[in-house]
Amino acid sequence: MKITVIGGTGLIGSQLVSRLREAGHDVVAASLSTGVDLLTGAGLDRALEGADTVVNVTNSPTFDEASPQFFRTTMENLLAAGERAGVRHQAILSIVGVDRVPQLDYYRAKTLQEELLRKGPTPYSIVRATQFFEFMDAVISWTADDTAVRLPATPVQPMAAADVVAALADVATAPALNGTLDVAGPEVFPLDELGRLTLTARKDGRTVVTDAQAGMFAAVVGDALIAGDGARLAPTRYEDWLDGHTR
Repeated sequence: MKITVIGGTGLIGSQLVSRLREAGHDVVAASLSTGVDLLTGAGLDRALEGADTVVNVTNSPTFDEASPQFFRTTMENLLAAGERAGVRHQAILSIVGVDRVPQLDYYRAKTLQEELLRKGPTPYSIVRATQFFEFMDAVISWTADDTAVRLPATPVQPMAAADVVAALADVATAPALNGTLDVAGPEVFPLDELGRLTLTARKDGRTVVTDAQAGMFAAVVGDALIAGDGARLAPTRYEDWLDGHTR
């Protein structure tokens, strides 16, 4: 099977490309660095030539009010190029609960991306993943100073990027879902507790202060980011992952 991975040089995309190639598939890694610009459409026709499936794991460069236009333009360009190339399956990576947090510009933008894909001309799959373990350091940095980190107690169900990749690879090589698959980690944590676990593992002496107004995830209400019934639960536990990434 020939598969084009849009965003194929990033955190998820590079791992997905490697996994699919190891499984024997013909894979094109498409990104700005390989001459493919989703915003202008430059290089798309070449990148999609002969592709059976396209997996789009690109991300907006910002999380603000500019992100909806990014996802509208890039999704429309990709769908049009896919139709020209005769692509039979378009898949995207999205976020669990993305349609339940309209307060966030970025989540509204990803919801728009999903809607455009559903209404598009090609059979599709949407893989919604929970927050990645790998992003926890960034989340901490948003509301940190020299002595403390302020985090809300928002429930999250994080997962390893490698487990996201495994789910994407399975979906990319199967018939289109024409629907959505939720994938999530095996455990639910309050975000502030996840911060404490992370700082302890990093031997970071700062204190985590529970603050319902702190950071982007303060806008999340209830269990919006928790996977529901029928989700695919990943095997990797956060503390096991931390142990392997702090030595």
